[in-house]
Amino acid sequence: MTNHSRMRAVQYQQYGGPDVLESVELPIPECAEDEVLVRVRYTTVNRTDCGFLRGRPAIVRLFAGLTKPNDTVLGCEFSGEVVSIGRLANEFKPGDRVCGFKDDDFGFGGHAQYTTMNMNGLITKIPDQLTFAEAAPSLEGSHYALFGIRATGVKAGHDVLVNGGTGAIGSATIQIIKSMGANITAVCGPDHIDTVKQLGASRAIDFMSEDFTQLGQQFDVVYDAVGKSTFGRCKNILKPNGKYISTELGPYVQNPFLALYTKFFSQKKVMFPIPKNDKADADYLGSLLKTNQYKPLIDRAFVLDDIVEAFHYVETGEKIGNVIIEMP
Repeated sequence: MTNHSRMRAVQYQQYGGPDVLESVELPIPECAEDEVLVRVRYTTVNRTDCGFLRGRPAIVRLFAGLTKPNDTVLGCEFSGEVVSIGRLANEFKPGDRVCGFKDDDFGFGGHAQYTTMNMNGLITKIPDQLTFAEAAPSLEGSHYALFGIRATGVKAGHDVLVNGGTGAIGSATIQIIKSMGANITAVCGPDHIDTVKQLGASRAIDFMSEDFTQLGQQFDVVYDAVGKSTFGRCKNILKPNGKYISTELGPYVQNPFLALYTKFFSQKKVMFPIPKNDKADADYLGSLLKTNQYKPLIDRAFVLDDIVEAFHYVETGEKIGNVIIEMP
């Protein structure tokens, strides 16, 4: 049992598969003057966690540690209640229900019973109608979705294609774009046509039976939320001033270079923005949660004792939306 000054956490001290994870007891962190200490109720396991666990792609190790991880507790999303606040963190008070996304300097820390969060980071209060479980995956996928949406300049009336409409980012993208008044075509598997339509897509494409890059329609934006296509393949379905954005670097790390090249030499653009953590974005997404314009899509729930199984499941690439972890 965890005593008053220690907490249960799951950590990894070497890169590898899910089996390198171990349950440990660690000191409860203390919050700095601009931080809050949160008692974590739910966290998540996502592709980011899996990548840092294995140290892949290799560029991850430049930030996380060359031979072994510098920060040993993963988990970039959480929901819970504020336990204590720093001297400057006066926007929050003990007892506030909050959700957050933390990856500043790749600190993570959500896979523990307590975590600290900077008050100016991606943290917001949970609307009354959402449970801790429902709120836990609110800010990671939606944060990346929102940053991409803003970079491409999506507006009301635009035609947008979202590839990978049932992932954490894709499902958030559909809902956020819907709230802006755009027209959405979503690409997904055959079992999830109804799901993406319920999220807000007016048209759903089954990738198993139809190649979305050969559609007879052109789009203002193609948002590849799973990084399984390329600008070259999608060029013919972009309008003359259309924009392509992907959540991945692309084959041979092409997307950052294409973003630079197309900025000057092509009417059709590749966008590759570098996300920033902004409290205003957290509050904006919180407002969408409050007005029921956005709600994270949840696939499965695990308890902390089964977190290794959760990682294995996420690594299959078959998850729909988010996988959440209940803390003891």
